[in-house]
Amino acid sequence: MKSILRLKFIALYLIFAFLCIFTTATLTRQLVMDRLEEDTSRTLYRGATLVASDYLPSYFSDDSPVLAVQSQLAAMRLYLESSLWFVQKDGTMITASNLENTSSPDVIENFDPAEIGGNQYIVGTYHGYFDEDVITVMAPVTEGFSTKGYLLIHSPVSFIDEKCHTLMIPIYISLGVIYLLSFIFLLGFHFFVYRPLRQITEAAKQYASGNLDYEIPVYTHDEMGYLSASLNYMAVQLKDMDDYQKKIVANVSHDFRSPLTSIKGYVEAMTDGTIPPELHQKYLKIILFETERLTDLTTDLLTLNEFDTKELLLNKEEFDIQETIKSTAESFEGVCTPKHITIELLLLPGHVTVFADRRKIQQVLYNLIDNAIKFSESNSAITIEVVEKNEKVFVSIKDQGIGIPRKDQNKIWERFYKSDLSRGKDKKGTGLGLSIVKEIIQAHDEHINIISTEGVGTEFIFSLPRVIS
Repeated sequence: MKSILRLKFIALYLIFAFLCIFTTATLTRQLVMDRLEEDTSRTLYRGATLVASDYLPSYFSDDSPVLAVQSQLAAMRLYLESSLWFVQKDGTMITASNLENTSSPDVIENFDPAEIGGNQYIVGTYHGYFDEDVITVMAPVTEGFSTKGYLLIHSPVSFIDEKCHTLMIPIYISLGVIYLLSFIFLLGFHFFVYRPLRQITEAAKQYASGNLDYEIPVYTHDEMGYLSASLNYMAVQLKDMDDYQKKIVANVSHDFRSPLTSIKGYVEAMTDGTIPPELHQKYLKIILFETERLTDLTTDLLTLNEFDTKELLLNKEEFDIQETIKSTAESFEGVCTPKHITIELLLLPGHVTVFADRRKIQQVLYNLIDNAIKFSESNSAITIEVVEKNEKVFVSIKDQGIGIPRKDQNKIWERFYKSDLSRGKDKKGTGLGLSIVKEIIQAHDEHINIISTEGVGTEFIFSLPRVIS
């Protein structure tokens, strides 16, 4: 297909070149010839009028010898490169000065001074006396207010053809240069515009059909190259997003399937009598636990969807971050007591006021404390510390748990990522808590960092803007 289009393009360009040359060789040449004829006729007429008025009348008044007239006509012949005929009113030849290989008649047959007309010149063989076309002009010779004779000047058209040919050579050269430059321009257009556009069009078709692995070759650093690179980057991002969506669907499906399978199995076992009635209470608690996992997973997914759709609006206000920490920590008393985990609060004296979304920051604290409790051993402590520095308030949540391997520390912010998969399966975790935490902190234009040593513990530190009273 591309070869056929390329051949059509070449054929059209050759046809265009032929039409340009043909037009120049015909129309342009004819226009130049017409202009040369007009200019030559005016020059000849001025010369004829000058000689007929200044030199030839003396022939009729002073009886100047024919030899003197011939001498004058010979000089004009050399100057005008034309044949000059001096005739009487009836066309009888008085004298003539002819170009080489031409002759003059004794009497011009059917001589008519009016045949020149208003154009001041005629083109032809002039009554058949010349073997080629000539431009003929005529000027009357008057003496004593009466016309005594006429001066005829005949200039061969072949001389004009030679001048026209000489003038057309630069035109042909210019045309050739223009044609060559246009060809170079078209080649440049083909390689730098047409081909990249075709590649971009092909890429768009490939992307539309779902082939995100298609890559546009980038050879230049101009606008086309930048556009191609941008489309390549877009394809990579779309592919990553597509892979990410597939991963999310797989993870969500897995996390929903596990509790649903457990719930279904226990309910069927209780219904068909496999589980005796005295054990129903035990397994109903398990079913309730799995149901709460599903509820938490659904809630976390809806929360992240608010960030993804950019519908999250922060309701910022001034509040005491230490009071929020106290109330949030108190809500974990029921979870910490069975495991003998203590929460130590290292707070500053007085009030520490921040400007943020109270509900969202409380969610951050809840997720981080919940995460610390899940991965802490029994009879351990979780430390929450508040520090003021410059115009920021830094909150630290530190546990004495299993820690996070260094290779996993950059991945914990990813959705559905669980550092300790072997422990995560039997815990009420969705793999979305830390993702939500980071999204909320970034929405406040703040930062959160992690310091963790495997087997020692983990510390999360995030900042908030301090209100200076």
